[in-house]
Amino acid sequence: MAVLAVDIGATKFAAAVAISPIGAVPGDESTAARPAALRHIHQVGVPPRDVWETCRELLRRVVGAASADEACGGADFEVTVVGIAAAGPVDVRTGSTAPLNIPEWRDGFPIVAAVRELFPAADIRFVIDGAALALAEYRVGGLRGVRSGLAMTVSSGIGGGIISDGRVVSGRTGNAGHVGHIVVPGWDVPCACGGAGCVEAVASGMSSVRWAREQGWPGTTGLDLARAAEAGDPIALAALSRAGTALGQAISSAAATLDIDRVVIGGGFAESGGPLWEPLRAAVARHARLGFIRELEILKSPITDGATLVGAAALASE
Repeated sequence: MAVLAVDIGATKFAAAVAISPIGAVPGDESTAARPAALRHIHQVGVPPRDVWETCRELLRRVVGAASADEACGGADFEVTVVGIAAAGPVDVRTGSTAPLNIPEWRDGFPIVAAVRELFPAADIRFVIDGAALALAEYRVGGLRGVRSGLAMTVSSGIGGGIISDGRVVSGRTGNAGHVGHIVVPGWDVPCACGGAGCVEAVASGMSSVRWAREQGWPGTTGLDLARAAEAGDPIALAALSRAGTALGQAISSAAATLDIDRVVIGGGFAESGGPLWEPLRAAVARHARLGFIRELEILKSPITDGATLVGAAALASE
């Protein structure tokens, strides 16, 4: 089975081809999967179809490279299944995605129909990126061995996916697990979704950098912020403490709602170390007081890169 995995991210597109039996995914060391490691930064200020052209050319390059590789079957290579994981909100009923960070697609872009134009004979499976993340963590990452858990990514935005009784939770429209929009107390910060006080508006890498700059910090990226905090910069430390506290509050609410065993957190901003994780754990210790969540485990994801793509391939392989 020739699987094409597609990640429609908030800040990049990614794709990979995997020639594998069911259950084999890119990143799983027990397989011969072939991650393409090709990414393209989104354009802005252009028509929706032009943004799609960026993705379409990426998919053509990835599949073209696979068809030129004898290990993939050479001229006989054909994509049979496509797994698409997209930043949300999504509507799996219509096959559309409306990522908050891609303004040209805010009204909804028919990603499934667009991919089907490229691969009309392929079976296409479509989920929100958080669901793919949860599946990846359950299959090869930090949720292995548990029946119920939450996978989160903390990066330029905050997203998540839910595993319940060994299955990915989808929801009515496919948006279950949108934990970035849990409202946290104490910060009435406007959010890109149109609401206020969402944990993404307080604790994402982008939001934390914005807050730090408002306080006079001169850096520009989440990595800069983490390095400044490690060096003892008081504004950077305050920004990460603020983010960690809000994340801990959101996780406590999610855990009480979902009755889960474990939370696994990945993403670039989650690599900020103790200045983020210590206030996060302190907030969980303060707020997660119900008996059934006092033993909640919170771990950093062992999947260091491409977890959503891994999940998209797993989705296609099932």
